[in-house]
Amino acid sequence: MTTPSPEPPLPWPHCGHGAAPDDPVGCRGTQVLGSTACLAHLADTDRDAYLAGLHPGADVDHRGTSFTAQLLNELLGALRDPGTGQPHLGVARFESATFEGDAGFGPATFKGNAWFQSATFKDVARFESATFEGVARFESATFEGDARFQSATFKSVAEFESATFEGDAGFQSATFKSVAQFGSVTFKGVAWFESATFKGNALFRSVTFKDVAWFESATFKDDARFQSATFEDAALFESATFKGNAWFESATFKGNAWFQSATFEGYALFGSATFKGDAWFESATFKGNAWFGSVTFEGNAWFDSATFKSLVDLEPFVCAGRVSLAGAVFGGPMTLSCVARRVECRRTRWMSTAELRLRYATVDFAHAVFEYPLTIAREADPFLLANGQELDERAVAAGTDAAVRVVSLRGVDAAHLVLADVDLTRCVFTGAVHLDQLRLEGTCTFAQAPARRPRRWGRFTQRRTLADEQHWRARQPGADPGWDVAVLGTGSVTPTQLAPVYRALRKGFEDAKNEPGAADFYYGEMEMRRRDRTGTTRAERGLLHGYWLLSGYGLRAVRALGWLAVAMAATIVLLMGLGLPKDDPPQEATGKVPAGGGTVTFKIDKDDPQNPTGARFTGERFDKALNVTLNSVVFRSSGQDLTTTGTYVEMASRVTEPVLLGLALLAVRNRVKR
Repeated sequence: MTTPSPEPPLPWPHCGHGAAPDDPVGCRGTQVLGSTACLAHLADTDRDAYLAGLHPGADVDHRGTSFTAQLLNELLGALRDPGTGQPHLGVARFESATFEGDAGFGPATFKGNAWFQSATFKDVARFESATFEGVARFESATFEGDARFQSATFKSVAEFESATFEGDAGFQSATFKSVAQFGSVTFKGVAWFESATFKGNALFRSVTFKDVAWFESATFKDDARFQSATFEDAALFESATFKGNAWFESATFKGNAWFQSATFEGYALFGSATFKGDAWFESATFKGNAWFGSVTFEGNAWFDSATFKSLVDLEPFVCAGRVSLAGAVFGGPMTLSCVARRVECRRTRWMSTAELRLRYATVDFAHAVFEYPLTIAREADPFLLANGQELDERAVAAGTDAAVRVVSLRGVDAAHLVLADVDLTRCVFTGAVHLDQLRLEGTCTFAQAPARRPRRWGRFTQRRTLADEQHWRARQPGADPGWDVAVLGTGSVTPTQLAPVYRALRKGFEDAKNEPGAADFYYGEMEMRRRDRTGTTRAERGLLHGYWLLSGYGLRAVRALGWLAVAMAATIVLLMGLGLPKDDPPQEATGKVPAGGGTVTFKIDKDDPQNPTGARFTGERFDKALNVTLNSVVFRSSGQDLTTTGTYVEMASRVTEPVLLGLALLAVRNRVKR
């Protein structure tokens, strides 16, 4: 038979009551001074004598003792101060003690250290309004019922590492004047820290909150450390104040995380944190640097009306939902590198340089204000983390299209704006100013006019168009279905508003020496002027209509050449039919008269050219008509004798055909000029 290993020696003289072969130690309670039994197992007379010998402020040592509610009340009654009516304890040692009923310590005063390591509270633990003047140690304690520390004051270190709160933990309005250590604590019920004050470091590293964690209006006057903490339900930090640094690195928020109106006066460090629900930072104030590198938002990230007064480093991170910065104010340099479905920057204010490098995102920048250069760019390759690994984009990525789509620049001052490699297919520009100073770098794509006109003969002129025009055309009666009707927020835009937008963008391309790029915007400007019935007179609209019809506003060489071909064909037909005489032109002979030495010309045939009466459309007559027409194109006279009708036809062709040729050459020049 194997001899059982002996129990390790206890650090205090234990009672031993109830020892048995299967439990050779028996009761772990420490012996009352002058006795061999713990307080729970003392004879009634001995217990009464012990309690009678206590006084307010006396030290007590009841490690390992099992307390009923009545026994604890008797002990605290013996320590009650007659003046205040509340228990006053000196050094209080309750390590490994067990409290079977309510443990009513509130509002006791612990003038020495209070030791509750590994204690077990099987029912409610009441420390409301208690005052701990020395160290309060609750490491590895187990609270099976509610733990109530409301309005408690911890004047020295409060240690709760590895404690377990199976019920609710109430620390509302508690004050921690020194370090508060909650490392590796497990809160299975609701954790209440509303309006609590932490004057020293608040250490919640690796804590697990299985229910709601309430830190509303809490004040952290020194560092608040929640590294690797796990919030399995909602985490509420609304209106909390972090006067030191706030460390939430590698924390996991499985429910919604609420930081509305919170104030971060030091660094706000959320690197590598994971938000599985929505993260709410609305109206929060970041006075120090804010770092959200490698954060994963599986829901939405709301920073509406937040204020960032210093450096903001939001790179790189993933948001499977929406990153909303609407109304946010950035007082310092800002870097945003993220993979997100949508980035809302409406009414934001940027008071320093900023760079947004994005993938897969749809960006709304309506009515944003920026005083320094701001860049919105598409990142071509996946972001790299500090360890050299690629950022995991699977929560957002759909296919291989990592395009960044800007959907609105309405109301912005684009003087300092740079767009690089972004999709502007549905971007609303109406209301923006200084668009001529907008810089477009790389490949920025615009919407295209529909390829076909299903309700009419012909095709639309292929060109880059603004989403504003697409939406306006789609709303017109009888509009072709090819125009995009999905553009939102354009309002009742009109050609009067669109013409200056096209003009400003055209000027920007021209200033950048990109004449071919400017051509489509010039076309759009002229289209809007032609369609404008309020700002353009009828005569001007007629002139523009002719300009459009003949050459696409001097930008469509094929159209001008087509009309030139039609004009030449018409000229040839008219000359063959009516313009060439039936006979050869009159013969002339020139010579000198010897007597006077003058020159004499003799006309052999003096009759006027006559219209033909026989076959008019012959090869010989075509050759003559073609010769006259080709000379007219280059504004030259062929010297061919013509009928009166033919003379007028040649005059008309010498005016129209060189103009059409010039328009064709102009269109080619506008497409190739640098």
